[in-house]
Amino acid sequence: MKRLWIAFTLVMVLSFLVLGWIGTRIHQEMPPLPARVVTTDGTVLIAEGEVQAGQNVWQALGGMEVGSIWGHGSYVAPDWTADWLHREATFILDRWAKAEFGTEYATLDGERQAQLQGRLAKVMRTNTYDPATGTVTVAPVRAEAFQANLKHYSDVFANGKSEYAIPRGAVTDPDRLKKLSAFFFWTAWAASTNRPSEGATFTNNWPYEPLVGNRPTGDTVVWTGVSIIVLLAGISAMVWWYAARRSEEEVKPLPETDPLGRWVATPSQQATVKYFWVVSALILVQMLLGVVTAHYGVEGNGFYGIPLADWLPYSVTRTWHIQMGLFWIATAWLAAGLFIGPLVSEHEPRGQRLGVNVLFVALLVVVVGSLTGELLSVHNTMSDTASFYFGHQGYEYVDLGRVWQIGLFVGLLLWFFLMVRALLPALRKPGEQKQLVALLAVASAAIALFYGAGLTWGHHTHLSMVEYWRWWVVHLWVEGFFEVFATTVIAFFFMRLGLVRPGVAAAAALLSATIFLSGGIIGTCHHLYFSGTPTVALAWGSVFSALEVVPLVLLGFDAMEDLRRSRLTPWVKQYKWPIYFFVAVAFWNMIGAGLFGFMINPPVALYYMQGLNTTPLHGHAALFGVYGMLGIGLMLVCLRALIPGREWKDGVLRFSFWSLNGGLMMMCVLSLLPVGLMQTWASVDHGYWYARSSEFLQTPTMQWLRWMRVPGDTVFFLGAVALVVFVAGLKTGHSFRKADAP
Repeated sequence: MKRLWIAFTLVMVLSFLVLGWIGTRIHQEMPPLPARVVTTDGTVLIAEGEVQAGQNVWQALGGMEVGSIWGHGSYVAPDWTADWLHREATFILDRWAKAEFGTEYATLDGERQAQLQGRLAKVMRTNTYDPATGTVTVAPVRAEAFQANLKHYSDVFANGKSEYAIPRGAVTDPDRLKKLSAFFFWTAWAASTNRPSEGATFTNNWPYEPLVGNRPTGDTVVWTGVSIIVLLAGISAMVWWYAARRSEEEVKPLPETDPLGRWVATPSQQATVKYFWVVSALILVQMLLGVVTAHYGVEGNGFYGIPLADWLPYSVTRTWHIQMGLFWIATAWLAAGLFIGPLVSEHEPRGQRLGVNVLFVALLVVVVGSLTGELLSVHNTMSDTASFYFGHQGYEYVDLGRVWQIGLFVGLLLWFFLMVRALLPALRKPGEQKQLVALLAVASAAIALFYGAGLTWGHHTHLSMVEYWRWWVVHLWVEGFFEVFATTVIAFFFMRLGLVRPGVAAAAALLSATIFLSGGIIGTCHHLYFSGTPTVALAWGSVFSALEVVPLVLLGFDAMEDLRRSRLTPWVKQYKWPIYFFVAVAFWNMIGAGLFGFMINPPVALYYMQGLNTTPLHGHAALFGVYGMLGIGLMLVCLRALIPGREWKDGVLRFSFWSLNGGLMMMCVLSLLPVGLMQTWASVDHGYWYARSSEFLQTPTMQWLRWMRVPGDTVFFLGAVALVVFVAGLKTGHSFRKADAP
């Protein structure tokens, strides 16, 4: 065990040193924020502070929940970077073609088009930023293009556009519209302007736009090849190691009865039950919001003819859908931790129940307050500054206002304090179990502390640095340390049931955490290839994100081992469905995180796919398939242990399990996957802007494929309803067999 702890510590220390170094490089080489943008004839196009103010306007109206920037955000509206860049390029080409050849650019022959494209690439890619004055100088024709785009976007956000699911009145103030356009211009400028002394733009030539010479860089292609080689080498090494490993578990007689059968729930454990009622309610509401949000993609601002967007526009429903998903998954995991604590130490600290109740109230305040603030922000009832603190920050997965974000962080610190109080007696006891308890304490500390990364940016922080820290929250906090925590809790669960020895459980959990984090920490950078970051982020991110996939290929062995344990003795069968959900976690880890994740992770693949429906394909399969299923499994384990010895009815829970998994698979293969692949084809063939355009997404084929979400969504939703009915039945007694009913 000592060597495993040394390996775990080394992986953590070295990985965070590298990730921190990459962060300093991003800060040094991120695209400059110009003080002014002026034309060569001296006209001020963008005044000082307008780009930053435009970023705040974008945040307040929903930010990444209304289209995307640099490929990060939602999928119905365009990517504003690619859209602005293409509109600016075509405007300039048409202006030149009419002035020199008397016709539109599209009607010119190939030779003349190439002539104008070459001139355009030189104009757009030449870096005219003056560090001494903070001024960007552009040709007068680009100022004309700016005014044309300003007119277009003013119409889109003031009058609405159903194809983008943007309602009328999203932004109406001309000054705010000008600043919003200035922000869009800057993101496109960074995407089309070469870094000093380099032949690639600040976004590594993303998005793909042939008109301005944006094509994959040599680094993008080379590091893709390296990442695939690393993946194959890692899988080979893991398979050899797994085949050579000898089980350390001693053969011993299994318990004749359920070791938890005589456990009497402590007051604090009983207090966690209401967390699970809230989890069930949030699951149901989140699914409903998901149905509405998906439907907006085909009907714009309506829901089967009902003008729902007048009250709940797409940016609100999508924000709530994501936020509620994170809230219920995190609540299930936190409640499981609070429940497991007394089981670990067999001790109930004084005042623990009060702490659990206080935390519950605090979480409710954060949930209700943040959701209300996001709604008010999108409806323009707050200033841009107030929105940042109380409304909508505009950044996907961390949309909640800063005040609510701080409240959640304080709540997580309280949760960690409660966990330590419960675990402390077990940490002081010698024995094999101590190692597992120590890992549980480390994972709990990481969950509480790493959410603090979301507090590192301010209202006017550079977007590249926001993206760097945002992915600390989304990738490291959600996908990293929560997974370590969950692995440890599951290991403890099997140990507490007497199905695995404490030393074996601890070693397996520690080894799994070490292997996962060895790729997962630095692998965070695979989200940052094209976010105004230097090549170093692309190089390290591509290699280590490939290593993230390596341990996932062998999860099937662990899943089968879990199933084997569920059949060892008759009394274990009462834990059948929690174990089945754990098996589903392994399956979706391989499919959602492994297959669908690596499909988009290599740099050259993500170059064309970033922000297409291949992203929600990975997101739904990984977020719900892995973390959602795990949250449900943990919830069922705790509810099973709360009322031991009473047999559950299998029917409703069986229907829920297969409907959730079947519906999720249908959603992926019938709609998200084919839509994403069709978009990828369009991106490669015509340019990234076209893959995200309403011209492409509103074609009959694409509309039919988007309607094909309905069968999977329906089956999925019915599974969620069945789960809620089952959990409610545990309270009323309807989920127990008649012989056991109260």
